Amino acid sequence: MNGNTHILVVEDDNDISRLLCSVVRRGGYTAQPAFSGTEALIYLKQQPWDMVLLDLMLPGLSGEEVLNEVREHGAPPVIIISAKGDQSGKIAALRGGADDYITKPFDIEEVSARIDSHLRRVHRAANSAKPVTYSHKNLVLDPEAKTVHADGEPISLTAREFDILHLLMASPKKVFSKSNLYESIWGEEFLGDDNTVNVHMSNLRSKLAKAVPGEEWIETVWGIGYRLKP
Repeated sequence: MNGNTHILVVEDDNDISRLLCSVVRRGGYTAQPAFSGTEALIYLKQQPWDMVLLDLMLPGLSGEEVLNEVREHGAPPVIIISAKGDQSGKIAALRGGADDYITKPFDIEEVSARIDSHLRRVHRAANSAKPVTYSHKNLVLDPEAKTVHADGEPISLTAREFDILHLLMASPKKVFSKSNLYESIWGEEFLGDDNTVNVHMSNLRSKLAKAVPGEEWIETVWGIGYRLKP
């Protein structure tokens, strides 16, 4: 991970944008500021991005609209950095495809650590050893191509949703607690906040159910956690 890692910083406040770009560059990455949702959309169409830092309250397109556009242009990690601190707003952003949410005012060391953590996960997955395809019933996951198919039809997942499904399919008999999932996928200590795991698990289940109606893929083992449904 170096200057070849490109991060789009979408923030309309000049001072905050400058600060975030400084944090990105201090980490050894390349930062590109965008000061409106409309400008962010232009950059999204120009090239692929390794990560997007995204404010929600933007001129032009809203942050939520930009998030939808990001998901149309691949699946880079998206970290929301917003003054919207209400729980419902956070959950809505995570359900909308965000991978993480940081509330303003923020600690620059925390932002830096989260950027590094997300990029490590992405690069670790990209550089993993021999490619393996996992199958369960009529569901097929290809870790190298980052694709999931059900009955031969592609399913569009966010990076986090893909990682959760990958973890479950790689160990189909194992029951994963929420702390197992959080620490394996997010790479951070689990401090008891269930919302992040719950939201991503709910989104994943919903997309799988929509792909193959009537089929249940992920089973809740009450009091313990989750596993693939046999």
